[in-house]
Amino acid sequence: MSVEPGRRRWVAPEALARLDQGLCAELGVSRSRVSAWIAEGRVWVDGRAVAKAGERLRAGAVVEVEIPPPAPTGLIAEDIAVPLLFQDVDLVVVDKPAGLVVHPAKGHASGTLVNALLHLLGGESEDPDAPERPGIVHRIDKGTSGVLVVARTPEAHEGLARQFADHSAERRYLALVWGELRGDRGTVDAALGRHPRDRLRFAVVKSGGKRAVTHWERLGTAAVGRRVVNLVSCRLETGRTHQIRVHLTHLGHPLVGDPLYGPGHALPGFEALDHQLLHAERLGFVHPRSGERLTFVSPLPDDFRAVLTALGLPAPT
Repeated sequence: MSVEPGRRRWVAPEALARLDQGLCAELGVSRSRVSAWIAEGRVWVDGRAVAKAGERLRAGAVVEVEIPPPAPTGLIAEDIAVPLLFQDVDLVVVDKPAGLVVHPAKGHASGTLVNALLHLLGGESEDPDAPERPGIVHRIDKGTSGVLVVARTPEAHEGLARQFADHSAERRYLALVWGELRGDRGTVDAALGRHPRDRLRFAVVKSGGKRAVTHWERLGTAAVGRRVVNLVSCRLETGRTHQIRVHLTHLGHPLVGDPLYGPGHALPGFEALDHQLLHAERLGFVHPRSGERLTFVSPLPDDFRAVLTALGLPAPT
């Protein structure tokens, strides 16, 4: 939600435990945005500059805020085809194709999902708290396809981010991996951090990493010459960068087509495959405004389905 720049005056209707919570509700902005204004000296209570976001307010306190103009983002709206699964005033749910980067970063200043959304939504997904990646709550890798939710307001962003942080959002993926699995299901509970010798990669680490948990289940197995591939379903308990790719590689089962963690493992007949066969099939969360539980399912992409057909593996419906 955008807020017009300029001086705003608000009188607290009752005693409040926290100033930032009162301003968030009054102005419709996030707590991080209010905290930034306080840190910049833009908030006063009864004529006194405020130093702490958690300051208590008495009933009738006069609060003034100097709202700055939005910082220029430099982002360009681009007409990029991205299927929409759902859209309302609070959020959009997209079916991201493999090969599309989620938000601008070094080496990807344009041609991203964010650029596409700025075109589709007329710039309404701009987020003043993160102007370089407006509305992005979570991300999936460039080579991964599937369901992604994007917030259109700071309130929706905060509500969705909370669900991803407390692991109440449901995230299920389909992956095709190399090697004979030990058993039909299992759990990988192993912390992830930057690879010690390759900063582009992540790795399972013994110290200094972030806890990561992946639950996997085998759905089918096929022989490829003297080797074996398996279709697996993965449920994320956490959502670290490259989590599924690293966890399954750690088990000895790199993803088919993975250019970073599985080089040298080309699938016969599909040597031109340039991305990992990993698909965010299912995403479930509680709508941050209505409280309704929503679940979205993305159909398997054509290239993934073609590989399964060639291997004689049934494609999930």
